[in-house]
Amino acid sequence: MNNYSPAFHRHKSLKQEKTIMLPFSCYSPKLSLYILATCVILLMLLQIRSLHTVLPTSSSPLPSLSPSASWSLFQQWQNLVLNRTLAAASPVNCTQNPDSMNQKLRDSITFLPLKDLRFSNQPLDGHTWFMSSMYDTREEGEVQYQQFPSEPSKGRFLCLKGRDTHDGSWNYYALAWPEALPTNATLMKGLTFVSYNHYNYDNIWHGLSAVMPFVAWHRKNSCEKPTRWVLYHWGELRFKMGTWLNLLMEATFGQAPYIEEFNDVDDDQPVCFEKAVVMRHNEGGMSRERRMEVYDLMRCKARVYCNVSVDRRDSHERPDIGITLLMRSGARSFRNETAVIGVFEKECKKVKGCRLMVAYSNNLTFCQQVKQMSLTDILISPHGAQLTNMFLMDRNSSVMEFYPKGWLKLAGVGQYVYHWIASWSGMRHRGEWRDPNGESCPYSDEDHRCMSFYKNGLIGYNETHFAEWARNVLNDVQTKRFEEEGTKNGTASMKTCDCN
Repeated sequence: MNNYSPAFHRHKSLKQEKTIMLPFSCYSPKLSLYILATCVILLMLLQIRSLHTVLPTSSSPLPSLSPSASWSLFQQWQNLVLNRTLAAASPVNCTQNPDSMNQKLRDSITFLPLKDLRFSNQPLDGHTWFMSSMYDTREEGEVQYQQFPSEPSKGRFLCLKGRDTHDGSWNYYALAWPEALPTNATLMKGLTFVSYNHYNYDNIWHGLSAVMPFVAWHRKNSCEKPTRWVLYHWGELRFKMGTWLNLLMEATFGQAPYIEEFNDVDDDQPVCFEKAVVMRHNEGGMSRERRMEVYDLMRCKARVYCNVSVDRRDSHERPDIGITLLMRSGARSFRNETAVIGVFEKECKKVKGCRLMVAYSNNLTFCQQVKQMSLTDILISPHGAQLTNMFLMDRNSSVMEFYPKGWLKLAGVGQYVYHWIASWSGMRHRGEWRDPNGESCPYSDEDHRCMSFYKNGLIGYNETHFAEWARNVLNDVQTKRFEEEGTKNGTASMKTCDCN
């Protein structure tokens, strides 16, 4: 039986025809490859031919092409063909939209807690729990600091968020590129000083330790002045300095410090700074020479601010040797002030040109303290914040310090801070006297609970020891004074301050 069917044959032929024509369909991607291969082969043949062509003579009206120029032309045509083919075949344009990229950078900003609780047991080790992911810029002998924008920050701004005054882990920081600041961020112009203080800004010693590094940075960087200060204590915001510290900074920078309170900013609204300098290690890293230069600057600026002679030799009020008994009221005061004053007054009268002055730090204004220290060669005072005033004396002045019972064993290294500042500011710490008598502790003498009994104890006196100690210091100061008088004419007086 013949199964031949014209319809079936016709259907099969059409199907075969479709199968054969499909690779050459104008919709096939293979066509592009065939055309591209053909073009490349033709160009290669033309190039081979051009390499075998005799170059025209100099009389030829057409310019001659060297083989290298011909090859360069071929490469240009080849790149043009490839680029156009790839551009036509690729469904995606590789050029990124700048706005889209900035938005991605903006969305990638991560705010971290200013207070890193992982370091709560070692807040001063390493790089502290304040902005713990950041490292300081360290230069030999200079203060440690962070600056934004800078090379270490890759040109990024510092941004802060949060106004919490009780828990630093609820305040945050981040870095952002200038063109991609966080959404709704406020940009604050000018220079901002961001201070971390492990203690507080009311105590003049702890406050000075926190702000002194900014004076060092100011002196080293063309005396640039801050537009504002942002103060932190354990990552918690603080909105004021103590009066003494505030006036010292006003004298140093020639303007009252503006403490930023972020009143016009919502709690969750970021604030970014055009330029920021962050300090969190106090004077750590500074050489003694650099510290003395910075204290010289603050001393000089304070005297100018208070209209006190910059050079003590220009003062008509100065004694040959000035002794100041800087007294305290209450905690760590002398139990018998009259007796103590009598001992030093008696020894002072034995030295020609010596004058004893008694002052109470809590009764003196800032400028009165500046003036008093400018007239002082020997400062006698119990251990306490009032001793911070020593850097306002001339270099090489002397300090005598007194402690209540129990401090040596229990107070730790903090009891030596005025030894340190004496060295850093160019003074001479002449030792201390520690009262062996005082309130009894119900625990053993080495029990740390006893410090609560001894910390604010009163200080007695030892007439024999005090008199001998005073004579030795006075004799040494008098000898130094004679030596200075002998070389006075050849010594240049300091009439102006740095950063004028």
